[in-house]
Amino acid sequence: MPRVLLLISGWMFTLAVTLFMLADVSGDLRMLPAAVDANAGLGMPANTVFAIGAVGLACTLLYAFPPTAFFGAVLLTGFLGGAVATHVRVHGGAHDIGENVLIGLLAWAGLWLRDARLRRLLPIHREG
Repeated sequence: MPRVLLLISGWMFTLAVTLFMLADVSGDLRMLPAAVDANAGLGMPANTVFAIGAVGLACTLLYAFPPTAFFGAVLLTGFLGGAVATHVRVHGGAHDIGENVLIGLLAWAGLWLRDARLRRLLPIHREG
């Protein structure tokens, strides 16, 4: 695949992940009743909701900013892994668990597509 297509595809994935995460954490940061209630259903006290949103925002911004994208992807993966563990703990639905796994996969796919250094580190070869 030509480099420019890899770069464009990678930034499209990155943009999708970033926009999803910004929308997701915005309710937490604004302490919307729906976000507080949703977190309460997961066993999170109301006084932790803003902090969860702030950590999610920090991870997302680090991921979106090219010089810190790798570090941000690692942190974002940990953040999403915590969300998966929380949903598993409360016997959450496959949608809630799968959504967090998918966002993590898309984040790394976007980074892999837009960063040649990561493609060299984690090569994908086609047999034949």
